[in-house]
Amino acid sequence: MTGWTVVLASGAGCYALKLAGYALPQRLLARPGLRRVIGLLPVALLSALIVVQSVADGSRYDINLPRLAGLAVAGLALWRRAPFLVVVVSAAATAALLRAG
Repeated sequence: MTGWTVVLASGAGCYALKLAGYALPQRLLARPGLRRVIGLLPVALLSALIVVQSVADGSRYDINLPRLAGLAVAGLALWRRAPFLVVVVSAAATAALLRAG
């Protein structure tokens, strides 16, 4: 299977999934429990992506201390409600300083 076949198949799958979302009956989406889950799904998926990218390298764990320190600084900056650019720059600077030293 070539790379373009994978890209086209993924695009078709995403389109079909989005189309299925429009086809769901409105009464199903009006349930309070489902609305709560739908609201929390992006947060859960982004959190999972961050964890995987922070502590995994391929199919194995990779505890990279500069990367984890950058993640901790980013978390602290977000907790202090810093602007997004400050969060990214402070996390990158922390990781870069620890890797340089």
